[in-house]
Amino acid sequence: QVQLVESGGGLVQPGGSLGLSCAATGSIFSIGTMAWHRQTPGKQRELVAEVAIGGNTNYADAVKGRFTISRDNTKNMVYLQMNSLKPEDTAVYYCNAQLAPRYGPRMSYWGQGTQVTVSS
Repeated sequence: QVQLVESGGGLVQPGGSLGLSCAATGSIFSIGTMAWHRQTPGKQRELVAEVAIGGNTNYADAVKGRFTISRDNTKNMVYLQMNSLKPEDTAVYYCNAQLAPRYGPRMSYWGQGTQVTVSS
């Protein structure tokens, strides 16, 4: 079974830093764009950052200059380094990937989500 497994998250003070990791596991043929999204209660899930296979990135305006997305194609992993965290960054963060399992169709896959809480 192909799946995305997230790690990281937790409680951090405003101005602090936190790093998230996500690994794509199983029998995988190929992985396209990988991304991080976040969601708070009562709000739609929003794109935080995404990174293409070649390394081109795109960030939400709210996190530009503070967050960095990166990937390791040899490990099928994507990372999100979050610096200068603000209370409004509090959300459940979800890993996402455009992924084709071996002998299966390319689809959008999601991780289980990890809670990030920024509070003093």
